[in-house]
Amino acid sequence: MAHHHFVPETYHTAIGAHDPVLSVASGDTISTTTVDAGGSDATGKPITPGGNPQTGPFYLEGAEPGDTLAVTFDKLAPNRKIGYTSGVVAANVLDFGYRPEFDDDRNRLDWEIDFENNTATPVGFDDLPVGRLRLPLKPMVGCFGVAPPRGQAISTATSDTHGGNMDYREFVQGVTVFLPVFVEGGLFHVGDGHAVQGDGEIVGTGIEISFDVTFTLRLLKGKTIQWPRAINETHAMAVGNARPLDQATQHATTELIRFLQDDFGLDARSVHVLMGQAVEYDVGNVYDPAYTMVGKMPLEILESIGATRQ
Repeated sequence: MAHHHFVPETYHTAIGAHDPVLSVASGDTISTTTVDAGGSDATGKPITPGGNPQTGPFYLEGAEPGDTLAVTFDKLAPNRKIGYTSGVVAANVLDFGYRPEFDDDRNRLDWEIDFENNTATPVGFDDLPVGRLRLPLKPMVGCFGVAPPRGQAISTATSDTHGGNMDYREFVQGVTVFLPVFVEGGLFHVGDGHAVQGDGEIVGTGIEISFDVTFTLRLLKGKTIQWPRAINETHAMAVGNARPLDQATQHATTELIRFLQDDFGLDARSVHVLMGQAVEYDVGNVYDPAYTMVGKMPLEILESIGATRQ
């Protein structure tokens, strides 16, 4: 198992079967960087067109359609002191006809990152209560995935079975995400780092910032999944990406049922009883063309009935 240090020179604003930048073996770890959603690097300099530019893709040796790629995010860290957000809640998550009333016309807000205290603070609001806001950092990646099926190249503005712009705030350091493999090598892309983000990304951004990232790729040979899955210290999770939100919920619910049967060895009756009374749902992105819903099952409940991941 090797540790690769990769310095990106090109970026992609669509996830597809691009030429791989690096080929790695199962179990290898990659350390690299990502630019922010607008294409700016760790110095704040724009170096590539914006739109959630992705670092990669990374080719996982031996991966073929029908397999699963597992990515563990070992390190997700903002690497500069200023990030930015929009400051207006998107119209599509507000009542029709509602219009905000501001005393300013600022569309982009800067945030100062305090690495010593691990907080983020909006800049330029000393005369408003929000100027006293200190949010704890919770670095996450908003957009990542593998090359999608049928030769598609899908914009990093949206999401589907391959992953993409899911903007789920629990895709943080330590989580392992499972992605279906559709093309040889899988072709893993990663980008769109957020220092902090609320549920839904309802202003269209998190605190957008460039990242230092380290992740480990593993191949689950012969294991076939339909939608992204994930696991952390507390939950097994499944992701559905679609619009309207009820369709995303259907995908997430169905994939979580499969996850519990496939990986935890539970019979169908047990899973359906558990789902009815113990399932939890988180909202991922509700701003972009496809919405994201995440179905979750607490590992504590699974362990209480003797169901452990196989």
